[in-house]
Amino acid sequence: MHIAEGFLPLQWAVAWWLISLPFLAVGLRSLTRISRSHPELKLLLALAGAFTFVLSALKIPSVTGSCSHPTGTGLGAMLFGPTVMTVIGSIVLLFQALLLAHGGLTTLGANIFSMAIVGPFVAWGAFQLFSSSGHRRLAVFAAAALANLATYVVTAGQLAIAFPAASGGVMASFLKFGSIFAITQIPLAITEGLLTVLVWNWLQSYGQPELKTLRLLHQES
Repeated sequence: MHIAEGFLPLQWAVAWWLISLPFLAVGLRSLTRISRSHPELKLLLALAGAFTFVLSALKIPSVTGSCSHPTGTGLGAMLFGPTVMTVIGSIVLLFQALLLAHGGLTTLGANIFSMAIVGPFVAWGAFQLFSSSGHRRLAVFAAAALANLATYVVTAGQLAIAFPAASGGVMASFLKFGSIFAITQIPLAITEGLLTVLVWNWLQSYGQPELKTLRLLHQES
């Protein structure tokens, strides 16, 4: 979902930065609190970051000025909550812009909002909703897949607002961008959901102490 460097008009690039900054501030406080109170979870935090970095680097070019790829933010959002993943996802996006020319610095605020804010919040909400039914693996799959799809829907919206169609305006432009994304993004979302379930199963086998600690954190919050 990374919008390319310089693709957005200046006013929209600045606007998405201003919208994203408060979420980053809250996320930094959450990340600092978890790191200080539970230093044994730092390895799991690194795993969530690496998972996001690798999956979101697997880009498929798009004619829309953006790209399609898995996002990887759902796993961390389920483990640590959406605000922590806002920070981790933003760091991933920054490094990808600097080292891989994947996305840009001027469009970083917009990319943070779609992938590191909306995606994690959707994942966390879906995980809570489906977990209440008792089907944990379904909850993990739905959270990861819906976070992926929500990110692309928001990116399509960001592009539509910045570049409304001459005939039909923002809605016509949104339908155009969304239809182009959907060709690749729907199968990618399903694939990401299945992959995340496999990682979750691995964590249940080899990371039970950390998962128990995180359950306590979720209960406290």
